[in-house]
Parts: sequence; C-alpha cells; structure tokens
Amino acid sequence: MRAWPRHHRLASTALLRGVALLWPLWALLPGPAQAESLRCEGGIASEGDSRLALVNKCGPPVLADSYCAPIEILPPRGFSRNYPEYLPCQPTDEWLYDRGPGNLQATVRLRAGRVISIHYGETPR
Repeated sequence: MRAWPRHHRLASTALLRGVALLWPLWALLPGPAQAESLRCEGGIASEGDSRLALVNKCGPPVLADSYCAPIEILPPRGFSRNYPEYLPCQPTDEWLYDRGPGNLQATVRLRAGRVISIHYGETPR
C-alpha cells in the first residue's frame, strides 16, 4: 500500500487543527428556534393548542383583538403575472395575557382556532 504524499498529510493535519480550534465556537452558536409556551395556573399552553384548551389552561385574556391578516402569494418560477397577488384574508385573533408584576405580558396569536405563536414583552399594536 502506498503512503499519502507529504503535502496531503500536512493538509489533513491542518484541517484537523482547524476543526479542533473551531469546535468550541460552534458550541456557542444558538440551536434551532424553540416554540414559546405560556405557563398558567391550569397548565402550559403552547403552539398547536386549541382556543378551548388555551382558555381552560389560562382563563380569558385581559384584551382580545380580531383582524384579517392578508395572505400574499409569491409568483412561481418563470411565471410572468403581476405579483404579488393577495388572496382573501385569514381571520386572526391576538389575545393579551397580563401575568402579574415582574412578568412580561404574553401575546398569543390564534388562527383557525389554534395557537400559532406566543410572544413576550410586546405591547399591543
């Protein structure tokens, strides 16, 4: 069996040293985004919960707002129509939960009767 040429051995050694130096930095990078949840007296509400489950776990919101969120359709590749095109809007609810002194307010967004997002610290728009 033939041995690797010297320049190949040096390149692989340098690569291993580079990986060893960068490994600690990689560990500091943030992981995948985690879905938020809302801890309430009746349980923990999270994305995907139904409206009924949210009310059962957290009670009624302090404030509630309903609006119609526009849906934008992007053009397919190579298609030359006037875009963006908007479809009829999608009914959306935003519920505000005041979690008491020392805690951030939670805004829960619902579509089609399901929790789609939970955000903390945002003031209602």
